[in-house]
Amino acid sequence: MHAILSHPALVDCRRLFLKDYEIYINIGVHDFEKKAEQRVILNVDLYIPLAMNIPTRDQLDEVVDYDFMRETIKNLASKGHIHLQETFCDDILAAMLAHPKVLAARVSTAKPDVYPDCYSVGVEVFRIKQA
Repeated sequence: MHAILSHPALVDCRRLFLKDYEIYINIGVHDFEKKAEQRVILNVDLYIPLAMNIPTRDQLDEVVDYDFMRETIKNLASKGHIHLQETFCDDILAAMLAHPKVLAARVSTAKPDVYPDCYSVGVEVFRIKQA
């Protein structure tokens, strides 16, 4: 992730993050995964140009609200069964980048209960809006 922060397009950005957000959703391609919800851990970083994210009046409408990240994820997860973590990550990323103040975003998902011999399996995606 440190390489991301050194990208020239992200100079003068504020990073908002949602760390280790745990939800239970219907996700997976295997038959046993289609019978019950699974625990998924999400991490989201949003990069917002400081010029669009400096609260001069100390008011919520001057910044990107953290609720935007959580509510967007909940909404996407509620639309029905998702087969792939890649699909879920890509959908979350697209929704984050649709916010007019967000310049770049990083999204990761992890399923911690898939294998007994590792902490989790997951996917991460990062994108910067094209100017």
